[in-house]
Amino acid sequence: MKQTIDELPLNKELADVLHQLGIKDTNPAYSTGLAWGGQDGRTTRSVTSPADGSTIATVNMASAEDYDKVVTTAQEAFKIWRKMPAPKRGEIVRQIGDKLREHKEALGKLVSYEMGKIYQEGLGEVQEMIDICDFAVGLSRQLHGFTMHSERPQHRMYEQYHPLGIVGVISAFNFPVAVWSWNAMLAAVCGDVIIWKPSEKTPLTGVACQHIIREVLAENELPEGIFNLIVGDAEIGSLMSHDKRVPLVSATGSTRMGKKVGEAVGARLGKSLLELGGNNAIILTESADMEMALRAIVFGAVGTCGQRCTSTRRLIIHENIYEQVKERLLKVYPNLPIGHPLDSTTLVGPLIDKDAVAAFTNALDKVQQEGGTLLTGGEVLSGEGYETGTYVKPAIVEAQNHYEMVQEETFAPILYLIKYSGDVENAIEIQNGVRQGLSSAIFSTNLLETEAFLGHWGSDCGIANVNIGTSGAEIGGAFGGEKETGGGRESGSDAWKVYMRRQTNTINYGRELPLAQGIKFNIMD
Repeated sequence: MKQTIDELPLNKELADVLHQLGIKDTNPAYSTGLAWGGQDGRTTRSVTSPADGSTIATVNMASAEDYDKVVTTAQEAFKIWRKMPAPKRGEIVRQIGDKLREHKEALGKLVSYEMGKIYQEGLGEVQEMIDICDFAVGLSRQLHGFTMHSERPQHRMYEQYHPLGIVGVISAFNFPVAVWSWNAMLAAVCGDVIIWKPSEKTPLTGVACQHIIREVLAENELPEGIFNLIVGDAEIGSLMSHDKRVPLVSATGSTRMGKKVGEAVGARLGKSLLELGGNNAIILTESADMEMALRAIVFGAVGTCGQRCTSTRRLIIHENIYEQVKERLLKVYPNLPIGHPLDSTTLVGPLIDKDAVAAFTNALDKVQQEGGTLLTGGEVLSGEGYETGTYVKPAIVEAQNHYEMVQEETFAPILYLIKYSGDVENAIEIQNGVRQGLSSAIFSTNLLETEAFLGHWGSDCGIANVNIGTSGAEIGGAFGGEKETGGGRESGSDAWKVYMRRQTNTINYGRELPLAQGIKFNIMD
């Protein structure tokens, strides 16, 4: 059925949004780096909305020469930025947060239209940027080290942190601005400068954020090269990964991509922060609060059309409540409102493109060949309102954890139902029995079960939740996972330390030179 768009006609609403965000034309051409004017002879890419197939804009793709220019500009800006006191850097980030507040609705609509997530999720993504700005402002006065007692008389020891230099950020299409901001705002208050390569599928939201930041930098008479944006393909990501001038590369995306980045950065002994694939599970024990669990399951499985790294992929259900849970889900799924992401009635928007649709249908074919049973969904929608071929019905499949397709992350709305028997340790073993280790959850009102899940023999994921779902992390906690998820941590807690170099300092305020460990080395005798 066709979905209607609220309020303004979409073309006028989109034109207004682009204008508000400094993108003056409905079909502009942009170059890379710091200048946004069109240039002749460049490779271009059309930015197409998965919502209705419209071309929003055309961007010029960066060359190797463009990349080198941006790096040089960033290096010069670092010389100025690193000398500014951290609280003053925090003040700049505070102003960026305020500008994002002013443009929240417009940015949320652009995120929604360019990526395909529903408008409420688009607004939530912009709010994440605002929240991390607030967090970073407070952090700018807390970049603390430690003091230690020296074994040598009249000596003082302490450690401190210094900025690294250039931080490269490679972000993915599913969170086109939020994950960049987790890295960029923390790195900025730490004294680093940032080069951001957004996904070539969703570059316009990056362009919009760059415009907002450039305005703040100009108002404060600071160089534009503190925050840099470069629109390019995998070649630009490869250049950044191999570049010794970029001491840290933070990359979000598939495990396959992350391995390439990690190998390249590791080969030059640089630092990498990898946030890669997830294969997230919710455990439902016999004592689970069913109403609360169902809300978390459905949002986790179909939110962002299953294109979150924290999306719920597996539901591990105790055999005594398995049929009840299955029956409830089979009542909910056929009635999910699927349609244009800017329609206020929509809960499930489109997949990002037809390649994602093909991955969705292929995964369903393969898991059924392995013995899985498709219970509902799986269709690619067509007809009025669905002409793009990017809208699908979220699927539920009965499966076994060891199936090849269950072991893989399919970036689409597929929920695998897996039955377990016995005690919660059996469910935890199933939960941990995949290569990825990002997010996990348990629904139980039994303290013994929840503590077992959180114990050192419990969930092996970087995120472990009790009575909430796998999706929807707050910025105050460190975000990331283990195993093939990459081991990186972004956002809150002490994740800021990865953006700085650690230094131990020892000060001798006496007139003797005692050596550590009591070593005698009397060259003056």
